[in-house]
Amino acid sequence: MANVFLGIDVGTSGTKSLAIDAKGKILASATATYPISYPKPGWSEQEPEDWWQASKATIRQLVKKAKLKAADVKGIGLSGQMHGSVFLDRKDMVLRPALLWNDQRTGEECAEIESRAGGRAELLRLVANPALTGFTAPKILWLRNHEPKVFDKVRKVLLPKDYVRFRLTGEYATEVSDASGTLLLDVAGRQWSRPLLEKLELDPDLLPTCYESEEISGSLTVQVAKEVGLAPGTPVVGGGGDQAAGAVGNGIVSRGVISATMGTSGVVFAHSDTVETDPEGRLHTFCHAVRGKWHVMGVILSAGGSLQWYRNELGDYSVSRAKRKKVDPYQILTAEAAEAPPGSEGLFFLPYLTGERTPHADPHARGAWIGLTPRHGRAHMVRSLMEGATYAMKDSLELIKGLGIPVEEIRVSGGGARSPFWRQLQADIYGQPVRTINAEEGPAYGVALLAAVGTGHFKSVPEICDRVIRTVRKSSPKKKAAAMYEKCYPEFGNLYRSLKGDFATISTLT
Repeated sequence: MANVFLGIDVGTSGTKSLAIDAKGKILASATATYPISYPKPGWSEQEPEDWWQASKATIRQLVKKAKLKAADVKGIGLSGQMHGSVFLDRKDMVLRPALLWNDQRTGEECAEIESRAGGRAELLRLVANPALTGFTAPKILWLRNHEPKVFDKVRKVLLPKDYVRFRLTGEYATEVSDASGTLLLDVAGRQWSRPLLEKLELDPDLLPTCYESEEISGSLTVQVAKEVGLAPGTPVVGGGGDQAAGAVGNGIVSRGVISATMGTSGVVFAHSDTVETDPEGRLHTFCHAVRGKWHVMGVILSAGGSLQWYRNELGDYSVSRAKRKKVDPYQILTAEAAEAPPGSEGLFFLPYLTGERTPHADPHARGAWIGLTPRHGRAHMVRSLMEGATYAMKDSLELIKGLGIPVEEIRVSGGGARSPFWRQLQADIYGQPVRTINAEEGPAYGVALLAAVGTGHFKSVPEICDRVIRTVRKSSPKKKAAAMYEKCYPEFGNLYRSLKGDFATISTLT
């Protein structure tokens, strides 16, 4: 095992790490979980220390499982949930829990950013994206507006994976794909936007150094190397935000190949050789983890998260059956969903449990079942929930097509790809075949590949993806189901538009 590369993905529900060899073969993987805090409706926070302890624990597990010697590991790549804000003081201590990507408290700050920038059109010109509640810049302004004593102590603001990088290397660093989601990066120029920082009256020194994704950003300190069983000085590359990293892990590094990732959130992701922007700002335009390339993506905040919510809050019967059968509870849920017909006999679920980003940019949107009758049972409810999450993904797919970006192949990943039922449902709703690939480890796999490139073992990201990634399964649409979903999909959009005003009113009642 002369050449081994580690990938660490600091996710929302847990950190996943894996080790691969120079051929892309996975040698070992490990996961450690941690909680999320919801202090108020619409708020979402985590303790950065949990990410660090999980990262160390999973690295140690990799070393043990793969029987690695310290010298075997040639590089480390980092990925993580995007947009989260870690506030450090001058002694590098965390000042408060991090505000996460799905936190919705910053509506007023988004309006403030747009106003200070000189309007939405000017903001799009500066950073290629509108101000959305999940992004990092509004969180910084929220801290300044609502916790000024804490803000006055802030020395650095780091993203989740970059906090782990700091603990590994002692370096304040990020990279262009994750930095794109702060709303403070000149996406076209791939550097921090000094003009916007000035308009927002934010000190540029609050932000870390920004690298390309495969560039070496630091190396393991002696103390950390000793703790985790690796060699001091092991290089750590820039890595990527979870979506760009997952795209690399799925081989989405050329035009026409699209990924649809159904995790806690849902993301539809398209590679772009140039900077493509949606004039209405419904899609995000970010730097890709491929040097000199970009991507557009739509983000659904509660895709697989809607099914997770159902399992946790309403799925006692299904979970107890799963325990008796000693299977994953999601297998029971999807088996129940399969008992209902396509379209769920007129039952719709709006998956806006934590507001929505694409295409509505509406923090007040709420989840809802609509169309319930006495005929509907648990099977209809679960199936309609899965259909609603997939309709929301299709919203993004249609916007990407509207930009003139070809959709020649859709590669699916995440929990929605591991389920044969949900894979088929996606093919039926998208109206075209979906494929899975040989590696299903997502962002952690992608940043391990970036580590192999950054340490000189491959010339480029497209080269290594071409070498190690291939499609292995294909699900084609079923004619009758696809025809039903063609009828249902427009109504899904109509329901949101009908309820938008009511959602805004409901949000004031919490």
